[in-house]
Amino acid sequence: KFLHPTTTFSSSPDDLTSAAIRRPIDRGYLINPDLQRDIWSHLFTSLLHVTPSSSSLLLTEPLFSLPSIQRSTDELVFEDFGFSSLVVADSPSLVHLYETSCRPCGLVSEAQCSLVVDCGFSFTQAAPVFQNITLNYGVKRIDLGGKALTNYLKELVSYRAINVMDETLLMDDVKEKLCFVSLDVERDLQFARKHGKDNLFRCTYVLPDGVSHTKGYVKDPEAAKRHLALTDGASSSEAIETKNETDQLGVMDKTAERKRVDLTKNEFDLTNERFLVPEMIFQPADLGMNEAGLAECIVRAVNACHPYLHPVLYQREKDLRPLVPDDYQVNITTQEDPILGVWRGGSLLASSPDYELMRVTKAEYEELGSARCRRRFFR
Repeated sequence: KFLHPTTTFSSSPDDLTSAAIRRPIDRGYLINPDLQRDIWSHLFTSLLHVTPSSSSLLLTEPLFSLPSIQRSTDELVFEDFGFSSLVVADSPSLVHLYETSCRPCGLVSEAQCSLVVDCGFSFTQAAPVFQNITLNYGVKRIDLGGKALTNYLKELVSYRAINVMDETLLMDDVKEKLCFVSLDVERDLQFARKHGKDNLFRCTYVLPDGVSHTKGYVKDPEAAKRHLALTDGASSSEAIETKNETDQLGVMDKTAERKRVDLTKNEFDLTNERFLVPEMIFQPADLGMNEAGLAECIVRAVNACHPYLHPVLYQREKDLRPLVPDDYQVNITTQEDPILGVWRGGSLLASSPDYELMRVTKAEYEELGSARCRRRFFR
């Protein structure tokens, strides 16, 4: 089985309003083994129905995890649950493995080298991978992730519309459904200042009322997609023309369900928040954080590697291009489903002959201890 530590909350599964969140993981590292034990116990017993004593566990673990955290994880796996064996891998190498298998004739497969950018809950990291091995000395990390972006979105909405400072899960949903990365921030700010239908970014999110609906939703999903009519480098007139065509084809075609929406319910509008919040990944200084932006982080990660690897590691182009030598091409590959990329890579690893060589058995753990067994996973 391939698992990653998860999150739990204390609230009704239907109504997440003011849900209290308890996390065994902080900044990617295990800090509450007891809570993690409860989550895994429910997972193994009620959901997966596995027998640990006859199962091998493939577990992802953040890079540079402290030995004390590694020992706590090993104790959970071998002593509390009694798994027969364990393999620990890192996310970048598994993503690389999956990409090479999906595109056997692509650049990543031919060069056996890639730079994996992972934007997570607590941090964002750029990790160079060579022949399925993450080059630890080249990994660069920004302590800014989805949690900070959600908090920033909560502040903006609370200041401009309605107090949502206690609605973390709800605002997570807003962020995931409505926010996007702008290709041209200056241009999009001009559009966001327009009124009425000329504002391509204005959309409405309806809050749950706890009676007729317990989850928030986007009032007009088609209107929320109007920004897709904008292309990189498009002028204002071209964007307006494309927008009008989109309006005629989809936005004015409301479903019967949306027509019955009660406009008196609590709701708020979003405009420039939709792209200014994700922009903080590229401009952390705007949040008062003494951190490099993602483009600078990528350049530092590549420069930490051997110069021979630079051309293939440089493969968001707007911000990255000015920082990269002209001799290098800049290309970005986006996974079809980035959320499942690590899992799929882990599935490939677990099915490969190399998996048996990487395993640490319970007997080896009991004889040699955690520290010596962990050397097998050292990259």
